[in-house]
Amino acid sequence: MSRNYYAPTGGLPPQTQLLTDRAMFTEAYAVIPKGTFSDIVTSYLPFWDKTRLWVIARPMSGFAETFSQYIMEVGPGGGSTRPEDDAGAEGVLFVVEGEITVTLGGVDHVLDEGGYAYLPPASGWSLKNNSDQTARFHWIRKIYQFVEGLGVPEPLFLNEKDILPSPMPDTNGVWATTRFVDPADLRHDMHVTIVTLQPGGVIPFAETHVMEHGLYVLEGKAVYRLNQDWVEVEAGDFMWLRAFCPQACYAGGPGPFRYLLYKDVNRHMKLPR
Repeated sequence: MSRNYYAPTGGLPPQTQLLTDRAMFTEAYAVIPKGTFSDIVTSYLPFWDKTRLWVIARPMSGFAETFSQYIMEVGPGGGSTRPEDDAGAEGVLFVVEGEITVTLGGVDHVLDEGGYAYLPPASGWSLKNNSDQTARFHWIRKIYQFVEGLGVPEPLFLNEKDILPSPMPDTNGVWATTRFVDPADLRHDMHVTIVTLQPGGVIPFAETHVMEHGLYVLEGKAVYRLNQDWVEVEAGDFMWLRAFCPQACYAGGPGPFRYLLYKDVNRHMKLPR
C-alpha cells in the first residue's frame, strides 16, 4: 500500500496573507500548524553539513518535559559524523521524504520514505544523504532511563511498509497502530508509532493518561479534542499534549488520518526528594 508523508519545505508566506492561523499554546497542549514552518524559524546544529531543521518540541517549563523532536532537512551530500552530542540520549529517526544512510558499527543502513531507526544511547551512529535529492526526517530524542537488571535495547532499522498495523479492539480496523517496537519489551522507555484512523473513524472517549504525547500529522485531516477544545488539524501540523491532557478524535476523510506518535512508557514515576 502506498503511503503519503507530509514534509515541510520552508519558504515564506506572501505579504498579502492574513495573520489569523490555528497556532495555539496553552498550559495543557500546543498546536503548531504546518503554515508556521517557514525559513525564518529554522535552526542549525554543530557538525551537521548542508542541514537545517525545525525544532517542534523541546524540554522546557510548560512544554515538552521528556523529549525533543526535530524535522531535519539534509541536502545532497550533507549529514554528520557527530550527530548526537549527548551520550545519554536515545533517538528515533523516521523518514518522510528522500533517502538517508545511517552508519552504525561500520554497517550502512539505507532508509527511504517510511524508514525507521531506533538508536540506543552512546551508539556512535553517523548519517549522510548519499542521494541527489533533499532528505527530510523526524528525529526524536530522549534521555534513556536505565533500569538495573534490564539491558539497553538493540538498534533497529525497519520500514513502515513491512509492518502490519495492529487494529484496536472492537473497531473493525478503522483505528489501528503501526508498532515498530514490541510493547512487551520493557527495555524501551519510549514508543514511537503511527496511528491510523480511516475516514469517519473516532477515538470514542477522552483519553486521559500519564503519557506525554507528541503527534505529527503525516496524512489527512481530523477534528482533535485537546483538553476542552476541538481543534481542526491536517497533514503537516504538530500537537503536543502534556500528561493527563484529555484527547479524542474524529477523522474527517476523504482519506486516512495518520500521525506519528511519541509517548514515554514503562518506567516508574520519579518522586520528589
